Amino acid sequence: MSAAPRRDTGSAVDTGSAVAEFAGVAGLLSLLFVAVLQLGLVLHVRATAVDCAGEGARAGALAGSSPAAGAQRTRELLTASLSARYAEDVSARVVDVEGAPVVEVRVRAPLPLVALLGPARGLDVLGHAVQEPA
Repeated sequence: MSAAPRRDTGSAVDTGSAVAEFAGVAGLLSLLFVAVLQLGLVLHVRATAVDCAGEGARAGALAGSSPAAGAQRTRELLTASLSARYAEDVSARVVDVEGAPVVEVRVRAPLPLVALLGPARGLDVLGHAVQEPA
């Protein structure tokens, strides 16, 4: 009669390998988690800047208003929602789009690569609104 195959429940070679595997996997998962959080922050800052630029363009396009008033409104919204750093480079002008005057507000802001720190003009967004007749 042949003997049944012997099962090895562990050897001295495998001792402590679970701890090392956990440390390696936990480190990688932590980096992945932080990267996803940072991507979420970048998308949040971009969406907020686009929304503020659009709201400023709508404020500047109202009858009796001016593009400068739209730029000021955009600065106020960016300062209130993000930081004054994001409101430093805001410009507004009237452009012609297919024969209609359109107020365009441009925001150039830092792109947050590490927390809220990043290159000064890494993010460039526009907001548009059709100008109301006076």
